[in-house]
Amino acid sequence: MKTAHLLLATILSGLVAACGGEAAAPAPDANGEAPAAGASAAVGSLEWAVAGDWRLPTEKARDQWRHPVETLNFFGVKPSDTVVEIAPGGGWYTAILGPWLKQGGGKLYAAHLDPASSDYARRNVEAYTAAYLAKPEVYGDITLTVVSPTSPGVAPDGSADVVLTFRNVHNWMSDRFADKVFGDAFRALKPGGVLGVVEHRLPSAMDQDPGAGDGYVLESYVVQLGERAGFVLEESSEINANPKDAADHPVWMLPPNLMAPEPGSPQAEGYDKAAYEAIGESDRMTLRFRKPLLAAPAPAAPTPQ
Repeated sequence: MKTAHLLLATILSGLVAACGGEAAAPAPDANGEAPAAGASAAVGSLEWAVAGDWRLPTEKARDQWRHPVETLNFFGVKPSDTVVEIAPGGGWYTAILGPWLKQGGGKLYAAHLDPASSDYARRNVEAYTAAYLAKPEVYGDITLTVVSPTSPGVAPDGSADVVLTFRNVHNWMSDRFADKVFGDAFRALKPGGVLGVVEHRLPSAMDQDPGAGDGYVLESYVVQLGERAGFVLEESSEINANPKDAADHPVWMLPPNLMAPEPGSPQAEGYDKAAYEAIGESDRMTLRFRKPLLAAPAPAAPTPQ
């Protein structure tokens, strides 16, 4: 069965490389029970979930860049929370959140791209369903919802303690519905709830492409998106910073994708893959927004043009 899970991850890696997203996590082992966790982590702790044998070694190798324990602690996520992850991709964070929330009595909503919108989105949802929803005894009862320019919301209004999204804002900018997604997050949260955002960071001295064509976004722009939706920026963190990343290249040229540059692009001349490997994963902002306790309804998002 583990071979089948590795095959699933390999298939999704191919999809991801073509689309600039992230690879899928595997389903756990076949006996319907959570495998043993690391000996030093208490069962049910966040460290236990991160150490779990249901995660592939290739996923754990990325912890040095994605810092899941530090990041989720910074966002203040508790295992008893109702959590929404917007655009979970292949489920890198689901493999952590699912078992952890199940152990703590929490709930996970996964707001995927509309499977009717593209073949990639459809295949991604199918693979995610097979890997996670088919194993509720390990990952809990995950509810799938849709995030899109026309979807009604990522979870029932006022139901979530925390909404999370990792490295997705540039995609919403490209598709011109970023304001709508932030508004959806605001409505899904209880008063006082948290929106946690991790995103590839464009240096403040550089000009923002409105469509974020290279995958990088100004931190100040993400703050504006949050504030326009009604959020208050509570704190920022350098947990996921990487000062080696100058953001002078498309972000998918860095690990984990390491895609070669387009012929004729500025990066193509003298291209050295090893130089991009040496940078590591992208420099990322980590922002914690709060929905005010006495929050007004989220402003209506502009209609996508």
